[in-house]
Amino acid sequence: MIRKVLVLILGINSFFFLSESFSQGVFESTSKTSIYDFLDELANDRIINLTSVVKPYTRKYIADKLKEASTSEKLNKRQKDELSFFLKDYGFDLYNKVPSPVFYNIFKNKTNQSITANPPGYYYADSVFRFGCRPVLGMEYFKNNNGLIYHRFDGAEAFADIDKRVSIYASLVDNSESGMLEKPLFLTQRTGANYKQNIDGKGRNDFSEMQGGIMYNWKWGGVGLVKDQLIWGNNYNGSIIFSGRTPTFAQIKLYMNPVKWFKFNYIHGWLVSNVLDSSRSYYDSQSIYRGVFHDKYIAANMFTITPLRGLDLSFGNSIIYSDIGIQPAYLIPVMFFKSIDHTLNSTNNNRGQNSQMFFDISSRQIPHTHLFASLFVDEVELRTAFDPAKSRNQLSVKAGFKVSNLIPNTFITGEYTRCNPWTYRHFISTTTFESNTYNLGYYLRDNSEEYHLALGYQPLRGLSVVGEYTKALKGEEYNWFVVSSTGSPFLKYVIWGNESYALKVSYNVFNEFNVFSSFMFSNIKDKTEDYTPDFYKGINRTLTFGFSVGL
Repeated sequence: MIRKVLVLILGINSFFFLSESFSQGVFESTSKTSIYDFLDELANDRIINLTSVVKPYTRKYIADKLKEASTSEKLNKRQKDELSFFLKDYGFDLYNKVPSPVFYNIFKNKTNQSITANPPGYYYADSVFRFGCRPVLGMEYFKNNNGLIYHRFDGAEAFADIDKRVSIYASLVDNSESGMLEKPLFLTQRTGANYKQNIDGKGRNDFSEMQGGIMYNWKWGGVGLVKDQLIWGNNYNGSIIFSGRTPTFAQIKLYMNPVKWFKFNYIHGWLVSNVLDSSRSYYDSQSIYRGVFHDKYIAANMFTITPLRGLDLSFGNSIIYSDIGIQPAYLIPVMFFKSIDHTLNSTNNNRGQNSQMFFDISSRQIPHTHLFASLFVDEVELRTAFDPAKSRNQLSVKAGFKVSNLIPNTFITGEYTRCNPWTYRHFISTTTFESNTYNLGYYLRDNSEEYHLALGYQPLRGLSVVGEYTKALKGEEYNWFVVSSTGSPFLKYVIWGNESYALKVSYNVFNEFNVFSSFMFSNIKDKTEDYTPDFYKGINRTLTFGFSVGL
């Protein structure tokens, strides 16, 4: 089957081989929030056009947007400084020129390679090959009345473009935490991980994250095999479509932008089911039991139409499937997957797969303002649509706004999110909307509601001061018998709640080098005892500080 996938990729590649110019496909991690926030600000001020429904962006896409901004006369002084700052990094992708050393170039008389501190790393470029390698490291400390927790991480990332057609990138980061801040059931925004718990009996928890990929590029698109994040849906406090909170998983990735008014994204991914397949599990010759998981896959597409400048209308669908191998019909990018499921599996729920639809609208037509809304459709039953006691409308909705620079160098953000009961869940364990047991969608999962407000000030280049207020509620997770027979009232019994206030300060000292600190007052009431890390339970005043290089 791997052979078939490679043949498919190579076939698509050969079709576009004669393209004259290319769009490099090195994807930039969304953990590098400063560049993503800056592009968002420029788009809200109508300095650049930006389609933000699908992330991560490629480095070349970011570089092109910075170049687009450089021709504008609307930039204020701080934005000009920010632009010059980021071009020291992403100019590498625009001009095929290595960054200049801050002090001294150890490669004498060689202008095509350098070791630099801003951004940190080694860089090489010629007419055929471009390469960059960077360190990744950092520390975080969390302190409140429940104790002290640290998080350490270190590793490296590298990326290369070969003859403008082939892009390769990789990142390996090793992590260690003195406490447990993330589990599949925890209702937090932290990215999930597959932990090795209580190392050497000392309470230390370790995990590593490897991501990267290889892409073939042409003038208006690219295709390849990557292991990377998946974030679909406009948001400032967690997406309801694909949130990117799961550990990264392997996926065939295709993106196309053949005309200015149309974009298309597709993935086919290999998920981790964490469901034992007893027919394939066995005891080896040493009587050691080897548990084998059921295979689990996802296919998803997103169509984006831009009828007017600053207005993006997006729609798409996805399907989680298992127990039938890799289905060729789900490798066809433009399909409506639920209809295919009906053909393959009839309409018998015990044989069928788990499909979803989603819609997103993003408007930046009002100067300085971003208005957006997303809808995630798990299941709709129109005959009970207006009966709260029996409703089977498994929907999630998010709506919000961000106003940037109405008062210079400030922004205000507001979001409302609601997830109806049983949204994201499924009664077949091998087709749940999860990978590594982490929900692919919104971090609060089903039967939940959240209000989020943020106010920020950026007085100078690289410095951000943000105040946030969040109120989140979650009701009980009904079993399937209740949902299918008597309906499931929204938030009838609240079993978890969080009301928090936070002040966050961060400063980009150099490209890829960030220092940060925050103070948060939180009141978390968890009747289940399962949804909250022990460190955050109850009323807490939490101080966080640290630094990061490369993330």
